[in-house]
Amino acid sequence: MHDDTLDTGCSEYRSLARRDFLIRGAGFGIAALVPSWLPNVVLAQSSSTRDIIISVFLSGGTDGMSLVVPFGDPDYYTGRPNIAVARPDAAGSGPKAVALDNFFGFSPGMAPLMPAYTAGDLLVAHATGSVDTSRSHFDAQRYIEVGKPQDLNLSTGWLGRHLATVTPLRSSAPLRALGLTSGLPTTLVGGPKTLPISNPANFRIDGSSTTANARTQFLAANYAQTIDPVSANALDTTNTIALLQTINFSGYTTQNGAVYPNTGFGNSLKSSAALIKADVGVEAIHAFLGGWDTHTLQGNIPGVDGQGMHNRMLELSSSLAAFYADVIQGTTANGVTVVVISEFGRNARENGDKGTDHGRGNVAFAMGKKINGGRVLTDRWPGLARENLESGQDLRVTMDHRDILAEIVQNRLGNSNLSTVFPDYTPRNRGVTKP
Repeated sequence: MHDDTLDTGCSEYRSLARRDFLIRGAGFGIAALVPSWLPNVVLAQSSSTRDIIISVFLSGGTDGMSLVVPFGDPDYYTGRPNIAVARPDAAGSGPKAVALDNFFGFSPGMAPLMPAYTAGDLLVAHATGSVDTSRSHFDAQRYIEVGKPQDLNLSTGWLGRHLATVTPLRSSAPLRALGLTSGLPTTLVGGPKTLPISNPANFRIDGSSTTANARTQFLAANYAQTIDPVSANALDTTNTIALLQTINFSGYTTQNGAVYPNTGFGNSLKSSAALIKADVGVEAIHAFLGGWDTHTLQGNIPGVDGQGMHNRMLELSSSLAAFYADVIQGTTANGVTVVVISEFGRNARENGDKGTDHGRGNVAFAMGKKINGGRVLTDRWPGLARENLESGQDLRVTMDHRDILAEIVQNRLGNSNLSTVFPDYTPRNRGVTKP
């Protein structure tokens, strides 16, 4: 599923039909429906060594070599004469990469993440991705979301199967996971007590506010008499509406001076922070940030070609940086781990329109206090000389992205059922997490 994106480069995206909301819209009060199990919303009500996970999907196929620049590879500059980001030590006062080590650097648009990186809490993985070679946005995204390439029969997502095979953090929680979308993301399909909630601050039943209470009471009473899973799902939904209304999203105060961008993605992470700190049993949140399908005038450098991708990188990095300061460095009952991936990278060489076309190898990010960060993880940089490129045009995938996810599932989410979460795959330990 793909939501709130601006992708316009491909006919695939132009034909995308948005799903209708199941529940949304006008607000109303249902305080009278608050059930007896509803916990008081306080900080640190539960604790566990298990982390809560925030999963972010960069839909559109982001250009990882613009997010994290391999300035140490001279072929990067040969293949990208117009869109390459200058080395950190380049002469002049123009935009330059911010060095992460002596080979890789953040683009200026990713610089807000430097505090998390220098603190050792942000890991960058490069030349990673799916082993599937599809360059279709939707096929590639689907295979990553279900956690297994080229399996059209697998309908549940890797994060949904994780939730289905681990005990809840809070046994009475009506909501264990949510997708910040209008339809349930494939990543979360199969998860118990999991709902699509595009805006937790405004999760309501559509229709007139004057009859909202009566309609909600009708739903709760009527579906209570039906069989599961219909009854359970309906009651979980009405209970979730009641639960979310106890959280003061609009009045949420951040910690450590964190300022979230006033954008859809920034506000999504801010709402996620409020949910996590309310400690109501939410274990997983999945969000999308689109607009990475940069075939024309990529604009990854400040002040160049409309700087569209630079602005998108700033939205991503500033939102994650605020979440890092507010939540990961703040006070929470549980630890929190963030993962960021995309369906594929872009060609190693720019095209004739100062953009990049669909490619293969990409970057991924993991962030948290138990992430072994402060470094760029590679499985031997494959190189950008033409003879080293996949099909003569793409950065090779040298590290299956499931290695990163599986280690987090096992070591930070406390789930050893990796054969269920990632069927028919034996992950390799990459040292992504810390003890």
